[in-house]
Amino acid sequence: MSTSQNSIFELMSQSGHQNLFFCNDELVGLKAIVAIHDTTLGPAIGGVRMLPYESTEEAIEDALRLSKAITYKSAITGLNLGGGSAVIIGNSRLDKSEVLLRRLGQFIEGLNGNFIASLDVGTTQRDLEHIYTETDHVAGLPKAIHGSGVGDPSIFAAQGVYFGIKACLKELYRSENVAGKKVIVHGVGGVGERLIAMLREENARVYVSDITEEKMLKVAA
Repeated sequence: MSTSQNSIFELMSQSGHQNLFFCNDELVGLKAIVAIHDTTLGPAIGGVRMLPYESTEEAIEDALRLSKAITYKSAITGLNLGGGSAVIIGNSRLDKSEVLLRRLGQFIEGLNGNFIASLDVGTTQRDLEHIYTETDHVAGLPKAIHGSGVGDPSIFAAQGVYFGIKACLKELYRSENVAGKKVIVHGVGGVGERLIAMLREENARVYVSDITEEKMLKVAA
């Protein structure tokens, strides 16, 4: 994919995106992209993902893909929200800092409530707290920080995958029992780790993979 102006507009047109914002702050090392797919039902909500993308093109594609998916997720669950996504180009273990996250918060604040940040790969609730220092447009905060906060949303995401697995088993085998079934969990983040625990509680045979060896060792049986 070329990052020429025409190709970006063509991509946005093909996927129905409304906005694509770029933030480049060399002083704090922030390179971020915020994609807003659709705000028909309300402001766009989406995770803040931090990954060492190999190119700007890859980061743009990820932001567009994720934000479009969130539009449909929000609609199908009856939320008055649209779809968005924020991606930060960088290694979450080496490049992340409070000042970088607060700068992202300032950038999100400048979007005038059109984007609400939440958790995704490479970010934590502590990171959201740093973003929240600069903007109120954050979801998934602990109740201690924000009275109406629901806390870590990865718990609910893991439950969704877990019940989805059981529904598939029931459709295929007329039983939702996961005991003895082989399940591969790709990615041992907040969602993956909780899903593994749920499956092991019911004696499923769980296999894991992750780009980070220490994460795999952490959940090794």
